[in-house]
Amino acid sequence: MKIRILVGAQWGDEGKGKIVDLLSADTDYVVRYQGGANAGHTIKFDDQEIVLHLIPSGMFNGDAKCVIGNGVVIDPIALVEEIEEVEEIGVTLKDRLFISSSAHVILPYHKVLDNVKEKNRGKDAIGTTGRGIGPAYVSKVARLGIRMGDLANREKLKKNIQQNVDDINKALEHVYNEPKIDAQKILDDLTPAIDRISPYICNTTELLHNAVDKKASILLEGAQGSLLDVDHGTYPYVTSSSPTAGGACAGSGIPPLAITNALGITKAYSTRVGNGPYPTELFDEAGEKLRKNGAEFGATTGRPRRCGWLDLVALKYAVRLNGLNELALTKLDVLDDFETIKVCTHYEHNGAKTDVFPLDTGELEHVKPVYKEFEGWNSSSRNIDSFDDLPKKALEYIRFIEEYIGVPFTMVSTGPKRNETIIR
Repeated sequence: MKIRILVGAQWGDEGKGKIVDLLSADTDYVVRYQGGANAGHTIKFDDQEIVLHLIPSGMFNGDAKCVIGNGVVIDPIALVEEIEEVEEIGVTLKDRLFISSSAHVILPYHKVLDNVKEKNRGKDAIGTTGRGIGPAYVSKVARLGIRMGDLANREKLKKNIQQNVDDINKALEHVYNEPKIDAQKILDDLTPAIDRISPYICNTTELLHNAVDKKASILLEGAQGSLLDVDHGTYPYVTSSSPTAGGACAGSGIPPLAITNALGITKAYSTRVGNGPYPTELFDEAGEKLRKNGAEFGATTGRPRRCGWLDLVALKYAVRLNGLNELALTKLDVLDDFETIKVCTHYEHNGAKTDVFPLDTGELEHVKPVYKEFEGWNSSSRNIDSFDDLPKKALEYIRFIEEYIGVPFTMVSTGPKRNETIIR
């Protein structure tokens, strides 16, 4: 039995979808445990490409049961669109997709609040996707949320939506000077989606407890990245949930002592979407080259990602925070034609040198990265099956990272497809 948590070890967009897809062939259950449709996991196989936002990335390789856990916030209409997209390429979801009855629902008023609040922040905007994720978690914590299990009782659902809309309309009208929301329209638009997804809604906590008892293999899939964790990331420029390993148990119902492995995904360089401090961000030709070579545009929003060198101070923090005992390195091939490659090993702040990742966002904004420089390998790392057959300079780069972090790379990805992965 192996119960493995898979987390992003940077600011998200590390290539988690590909690694989940790869590992799912030998996995009984794949569980998405937090976030919402603001995260996009891109999967390429058999000359097909699909971007998943809510359905776990284990749907296409093997026959794993795919669970949307209680920690996820779900837009029912977006989920129906995704279900139909998956079915269009010939994948059957019957008896394979399970949605937690305890997962909270994103409704149109959450999206309205998301965009209104972001607009009112002005230059201090966080850079959200506007998908209603944060406000849905606010409703959850305020005990005003509507859960997937509530969708079956239409009268109660109508009452709860009306109460929430009445309260929100007061703020929209008198605080934000925005148009009011129509509760009945929300319910009318929601009804077809409810009918479509109801067969998949169940007690997934019981399902997973039984799987643990039967010693099934389980892969817990996080969205976003560790440095966007609401508690441990670059607050307030974070997501509204806990994509770290600690969030996996709360978001799935699987007990901590059942976990056997924690796998972190990191790119061979770094990227970030949205606002917030980013010490190794590049504004020169190297940064533009990383963006171009790596096709660094958001899977959900299409926004160009901010690009920079690999930050080992931040990566080591993520390793310790998640208790990672294995790593996967993605997009090594993006660096194939760089003459020189740098990695950040320390920060300088107020004349002092440190390898500790600061939790104060203001301090992080003013650190200066200290780099170690590597000679590029200037040859292709693609279509290589064995770790030791990688270019010599690439091996030096990887081994330096391993030594600094203290955790081995068990996988190295040299391209977007399944077979472009070295299992070490």
